[in-house]
Amino acid sequence: MSVFRSGLLVLTSPLSALSLRLVPILASAARLVQDTLYVHLQPGLSLMGSTQPRSTYVPATSEVYTLISKLYTDADVHAHLDVRVLLTNVLNQGAAPPALGSVQNLSQPPEVVLTDFETGDGGQSNPVKQRLERYATSCYSCRPNLISVLLYPEYELEAVDGELPPQPETSASEEPLESYRDVVVGGTFDRLHNGHKILLSVSCMLAEKRLLVGVSDKDLLETKVLKELILPYEQRVAHLSEFLVDVKPSLQYEIVQLTDRFGPSITDPHLRCIVVSEETLKGGLAVNRKRVENGLAELAVHEISLAKDVQRSKNEEEKISSSSLRHRLLGTLLLPPRKDSSLPPSPYIIGLTGISGSGKSCIARHLAHLGAFHVDVDTLGHNIYAPGGPAYNQVVEAFGEDILKEDGTIDRAVLGAKVFGDREQLKRLTDIMWPVMAQMAKEKIEEAAAQGATVCLLDGAVLLEAGWVDMVHEIWSIIVPEEEAIRRILIRDGISEEAARRRLENQLPSSQGVKQSHVVLCTMWEPEITYEQAEKAWALLQKRLKEE
Repeated sequence: MSVFRSGLLVLTSPLSALSLRLVPILASAARLVQDTLYVHLQPGLSLMGSTQPRSTYVPATSEVYTLISKLYTDADVHAHLDVRVLLTNVLNQGAAPPALGSVQNLSQPPEVVLTDFETGDGGQSNPVKQRLERYATSCYSCRPNLISVLLYPEYELEAVDGELPPQPETSASEEPLESYRDVVVGGTFDRLHNGHKILLSVSCMLAEKRLLVGVSDKDLLETKVLKELILPYEQRVAHLSEFLVDVKPSLQYEIVQLTDRFGPSITDPHLRCIVVSEETLKGGLAVNRKRVENGLAELAVHEISLAKDVQRSKNEEEKISSSSLRHRLLGTLLLPPRKDSSLPPSPYIIGLTGISGSGKSCIARHLAHLGAFHVDVDTLGHNIYAPGGPAYNQVVEAFGEDILKEDGTIDRAVLGAKVFGDREQLKRLTDIMWPVMAQMAKEKIEEAAAQGATVCLLDGAVLLEAGWVDMVHEIWSIIVPEEEAIRRILIRDGISEEAARRRLENQLPSSQGVKQSHVVLCTMWEPEITYEQAEKAWALLQKRLKEE
């Protein structure tokens, strides 16, 4: 059967049975839908008989919330799916129920409608499918020529007379969730994942009128793992807004930038409830202390449990998290490779770069071990101002004979002291060095081609600053937290912390380098983790080269 970009899954099983059925249902749906899967809860819906079924309200109870949380958690194994549980017909106790009947627009209109509803003969009954299609199009905007499929998932528990055996009791109940006119929730919301969706869904279920969403930015991102890979604020807000409007368009959404821990949560008098997770509970309690100080009423604190990440690997969090998703991006292709007819078809040239102390040399050695022809541009740069080198006389003339040692060689420490911290002097040096280094690198690339190398690694700390992007097919950046880079520089070079910081200030920040990078690697963990990243990147590169 064809694979569809977007789909709508209509769940008709009783809520009490759905919990155990979710895994096989989602597995069946994941084989048919490759991108966006909307989920519509309508327990008890029958597609048999002569009457066309209509959507009805489902009360917002703890049982429904528990089911939605489990659905998102179970769906996490299908990494290609962007699952969105629609809450239009999930009614909280404080909302005045508008009549259901108008068609809701969806950002990714479904091409196929799926259901867990089953007929007695186990077939794809045309009358049933027609009712399903009419039901779907009466609720949501769908693509023309909508296709319908009855899934018939393979349930692990054997049915007896069409019924599943009794399930173990859960803590969920049919007690309605308490609702509030104005609700607030906050987070980084990077690469919107199923953990975020659980947090946002319960916030939508609790809110009667308005949901205020604070999105962390700027200084609040400084302590985040792999902060360089966090999406820009505007992009995160766009993804967040699309999701919220899709799942519950009747709410008023206010999305604000957070540059401090509290934002408007401690000044907005209309707020009544704050939604937190287990790990942000302390922050929610701190909000209430600040509100009391500001003469405002405390907020009801609604805490949700963290969703476990069943796919986690070493150095990843136990919960579903953005940092784990960023970790999985390491070594993968983030941007399409450059297509430049001026570059030779072979060897394929990788530009490797990173700040001082990033561990670039370690990665370079490992990639050379894997088969890359290694061109160490930094070493070439050191050699060109050796006595008799192509830049020696120009450097001495520009910076004076006091940079020379007794044997006539240039004292790199003295030269460095003159240029680091002085942008004008540094530019004076680079204007001499970079053109010569580029020419020598080109000669090395020609040498690699003559030796039949398929991949050439152009290893240079100043690759981006020097404008050598046009010399490579892909840029691979090595990142590491600045404090870790400084620690390594102090151990390696024996200089002062002030000098190390000054050196980094004169280099392109990792965050800017990442924006131009096709592949990003990080050396902040154990060496074997670094090597795994490099090997992953190398294997994916070999696959790309074969496909070309």
